[in-house]
Amino acid sequence: MTGNDVIEFIQLLDDLHVHVWIDGGWAVDACLGSQTRPHADLDIVIEERDVDVVLRSLRERGFSDVPRDDTRAWNFVLGDPAGREIDFHVIVLDQHGQGIYGAAKNGDLYPADALSGIGAIAGRRVDCINPAWLVRFKTGYVVDEDDWADVSALHARFGVPIPDDYAKFADARARA
Repeated sequence: MTGNDVIEFIQLLDDLHVHVWIDGGWAVDACLGSQTRPHADLDIVIEERDVDVVLRSLRERGFSDVPRDDTRAWNFVLGDPAGREIDFHVIVLDQHGQGIYGAAKNGDLYPADALSGIGAIAGRRVDCINPAWLVRFKTGYVVDEDDWADVSALHARFGVPIPDDYAKFADARARA
């Protein structure tokens, strides 16, 4: 998924009057203001009320479901024949501006502060997950070199503390 692909998608959303927040690796790069690595997909946070219109428009452009083991009504991926993929994180905003992610009883959410990031992709301003929450969301699973690149870049630029999940990478850097 190139920067131009992302901008094309954001323009489509603008035409549809749909607001999203960029998440994942592209959100990291948006916060940093430049692309730091290739991205296989584009992660977006989107309000449930806007999903149908976006799905309809993407399907008209050749996108279809990408089967995954973790597909849920609130987390799924669409891809096109060119290999571009969009990973949907569907929320319902509550009265406090928090994005409830999935069934409310699960307690998963995007805190209002997480939805406060502002960045740029290919020179275009985008709303995104803020740096501190990008780092928090990159914990709790087996992290890899791409995760470390993202977390260390956000640490260097914004002073976001490095979580314990990254100790092996931070220790290796300290020894070098």
